[in-house]
Amino acid sequence: MFLACAGRSVLRTLRSAAYLRNYATADSPVALGKAPSPPKSNNTRYELDARILNELLRRPSTSRVNLGNLVLEYMERGGNILQTSLPYESRPSSQRKVQLTSAAEDGVAMVAHCVRDGENHKISLSSAFALEGSWKREGESVIVSCAHTMEEIRRSPLLTPDQLKPILDSASNSDCRLSGSFVISGSRETTEFHPVSAVLSALHRSDLVLFRKTGPVLKTLPVSPYPAHPNTAIRAHFVADEEPEEPGWVPWIGGTWSKWVRGTVLGYRDFAGREAKPGTYDALSHLMFQPVPTPGSSGGPIVDEESGAVIGVILGTRQDLGIQGLRGWGVPAEVIFEMFSLPGLSIKQ
Repeated sequence: MFLACAGRSVLRTLRSAAYLRNYATADSPVALGKAPSPPKSNNTRYELDARILNELLRRPSTSRVNLGNLVLEYMERGGNILQTSLPYESRPSSQRKVQLTSAAEDGVAMVAHCVRDGENHKISLSSAFALEGSWKREGESVIVSCAHTMEEIRRSPLLTPDQLKPILDSASNSDCRLSGSFVISGSRETTEFHPVSAVLSALHRSDLVLFRKTGPVLKTLPVSPYPAHPNTAIRAHFVADEEPEEPGWVPWIGGTWSKWVRGTVLGYRDFAGREAKPGTYDALSHLMFQPVPTPGSSGGPIVDEESGAVIGVILGTRQDLGIQGLRGWGVPAEVIFEMFSLPGLSIKQ
């Protein structure tokens, strides 16, 4: 079993004093892994969950899209190719390259899927980042993230069959049931919540999804269509609930902490788990790297330290027979381009 450590979710009763956050997982028939031990419970989770639920409660249903609708779009738009291209930025300019200073300054965001039914609620969290493109309208951003947190929450008992119909919250059978997804950006002091307005595309097998959000435009990250070779020095965006002992961690959204952690590309695997190499006809389905990402990091970018371009997306961790010990598991950035048209190619619907 391959376990994506970074998606986070919780289902509990609001009146209960006990608190436990379960971590979203993604399964694969060809890889074996062990879930990392969840971090100790602390007030950070209460703070972040409380802010997300407050946003859900205070916003009228007309200003956000029902999570059931988003789930339907996620299922129906699997493999959808957008009628626009994503810029090739393997060597971005000094103004475009990721500066690797802090998440708030570099454009890393968080995606929260949440549903509340009476006293019960469930929240799934992941990291994310915005993409550049000429398709964007004013006040609109396109966000890429991992898909396994969407998979996790769509299986929640709180999302009943009735909710999975394309209806508004106001027409639901339960006046107490609310749901939606938010893109959360900014810093600890200036946190902003933006409702997700649509799912544009998804690659279910690759664990990627594209969201659209309205509101203030987010800073975009340059994405390289070319795979980084093994031993390439990288920086991966990690997230922690509590401040780690290691230096370099900075405050982030909702009491969390973030850091651009130094690492290395270890290699690639195809969907069958076999070793794959850049520069050949091998399918580079997944990327392996070190160190192992922390919970909450999946969906975040992996950046080539030299060029400052995104070369991968964090998914979680994996251990198989060909590797000794647990390793970081992601998807090469070139896979993101599969959801976009080739430059100069017009696709007719």
